[in-house]
Amino acid sequence: MILGSIQIIYADSTSFGQRNLKKRIAYSLVSHMGFIILGVDYVCYIWLNGTVLQIISHGFIGATLFFLAGTSYDKLRILYLDEIGGMAIPMPKIFTIFTILSMTSLALSGMSDFVTNLIVFFWNNY
Repeated sequence: MILGSIQIIYADSTSFGQRNLKKRIAYSLVSHMGFIILGVDYVCYIWLNGTVLQIISHGFIGATLFFLAGTSYDKLRILYLDEIGGMAIPMPKIFTIFTILSMTSLALSGMSDFVTNLIVFFWNNY
């Protein structure tokens, strides 16, 4: 439990300092692995179900975010976040999908990561 918490805090705090888009995505996904460690740490079938859902969600979101980052790099040849402005004009569909998946990765309400984090963190209260 302590290892998962340390991993979440360290990866999230390191992610904010990254200018490279792929590195920021990578650190964000490492922080998601901390949630998986927290879920595996408890021995309860509901927490394990939340952890399995987190693993599946993590795989789809991570692979798609890296694919979209690579696609945008191939088209724009820009990798740093401070140079990405105006990405929606040449690539509106990729920008829309990237925005939706970024919001999903942030665990906004109703998205897959929100449900898994809710199960892992708060299920013991119910």
